[in-house]
Amino acid sequence: MLSDKLLNALNEQMNFEFESAHTYMAMAAWCSAQSLDGFANFFLVQAEEERFHAMKFYNYINDRGKRAIITGYETPKNDFDTILDVYQAGYAHEQLVTKNIYKLSDIAMDEREHATIQFLKFFLDEQVEEEAMFDNIIEKLKRIQNDNNALFMLDDEFSRRTFTPEEN
Repeated sequence: MLSDKLLNALNEQMNFEFESAHTYMAMAAWCSAQSLDGFANFFLVQAEEERFHAMKFYNYINDRGKRAIITGYETPKNDFDTILDVYQAGYAHEQLVTKNIYKLSDIAMDEREHATIQFLKFFLDEQVEEEAMFDNIIEKLKRIQNDNNALFMLDDEFSRRTFTPEEN
């Protein structure tokens, strides 16, 4: 049975996942305005993935016989200086997501809520992948610096990125 403390934390994380989608939409819009359509696609896919994650929380809360509570969120950052700046902001955001998932996991473990611990394993694994992906892209962007050909190639690569939710 979910305690009020754990339920509130699950609801907060669900809403943070929706907020993350909003954050990535703002990054996509900045990229589009810079004619970096492949990079924009990268962040549109990120937004779609975050909405999928939010819905996993929504469904889990409902499956446990509780009520998902939808809240609002802050306006995301919309202005960036460079594409590297955008990815560094994305990386920092993913680190915050990881921190939040850790806190949520700690509550579940303290309460010995085994079903929630198992549910959160997906997100713990996902955050390792997300942080590694952003770190890798940042390193690539640092290496290519002002090489427009390399930037074009990376933009082209990201134009083919898609999101395919895994089966549960």
